[in-house]
Amino acid sequence: MLLRVGDLAKRCGLTVRTLHHYDSIGLLTPSARSDSGYRLYSQRDISRLHQIQALRRFGVSLAGIGEVLANPEISPTAVLEQQIRMLDQQISRTVGLRDRLAQMHAQFVAGVEPDAADWLSTLEMMTMYDKYFSPDELDALPFYQTGQAQQQEWALLVAEVNTLMQAGAPARGAQAQALSVRWMALLERDTAANPTLAAKLNAMHASEEALQAQTGISPQTVDYVMEAFAETKLALYETYLTPVEFAHMRANYGKQMRHWPPLIAAVREAMTQGKTPGDPAVQDLAQRWLALFRAYAGDDPATQQKIRRALEAEPRLTEGTWVDAALLGYLRDALATLPAR
Repeated sequence: MLLRVGDLAKRCGLTVRTLHHYDSIGLLTPSARSDSGYRLYSQRDISRLHQIQALRRFGVSLAGIGEVLANPEISPTAVLEQQIRMLDQQISRTVGLRDRLAQMHAQFVAGVEPDAADWLSTLEMMTMYDKYFSPDELDALPFYQTGQAQQQEWALLVAEVNTLMQAGAPARGAQAQALSVRWMALLERDTAANPTLAAKLNAMHASEEALQAQTGISPQTVDYVMEAFAETKLALYETYLTPVEFAHMRANYGKQMRHWPPLIAAVREAMTQGKTPGDPAVQDLAQRWLALFRAYAGDDPATQQKIRRALEAEPRLTEGTWVDAALLGYLRDALATLPAR
């Protein structure tokens, strides 16, 4: 069976433009063309499209999907198994809400009205995440779908961090740094390495006191972890800089950390949308990136080059940051096309 591009788009709920884009970037190339030049898709092409769309729902970027599908160990079976796990998690969340509603219904039948805490906790389950994430984003957000094992993993880590803070251990200390690396690795994992999801999760946590109370992660906890995580990066940069250069970087590096996640998310979104590095919107993002970089690197080109060299030579500098080689390459192309100043 061969389907023309318009028929495939209609059947799977995508636009013809999207399928054309997938073809142009080599993600989904049709197996054949009609005599009049129309793209024709085979059963194998349709199977690959299913994998592409499934991975998109998991929060993987288009560039990342290409890398995943190029891996011979990734099979349609593995993708289907992951989809099944995701649906099981969605069902679990729905059942949890249903059980709470059934409990409240039983209270009414028994003539006992639920108290304010019952109403509030139910509303929280219904609406908190919906304020910040679309349904598709919630489907792709592992943090929203975590099972008991992952919840326990987070609870133990949060307890370790808070215990360290209460003991007065400095954020620059080795213990705090080690915990911060674990923290950021878990956070990257539980946001599907998607900076957009990470930025929205950060915004939700900062705004929702109920979530802070539920997780035990206070704003002070976040500040402590961020300071410790910055120290892990500074330790790597230090060997590439003079004492004067490093002193300037130390004084300014941590101040910029909260500005990076939303900017990284915006750059990733531009990549996903297929915008070229020369697009005005991407140029604006590149300007903002450069301004943040200069805020801690300074204006000396020689110092800036040392920092870039460190970034290229030290893979650990990008761990836990939602930044990968594809994003950095995209930015380099955008920066190279900025008008001379």
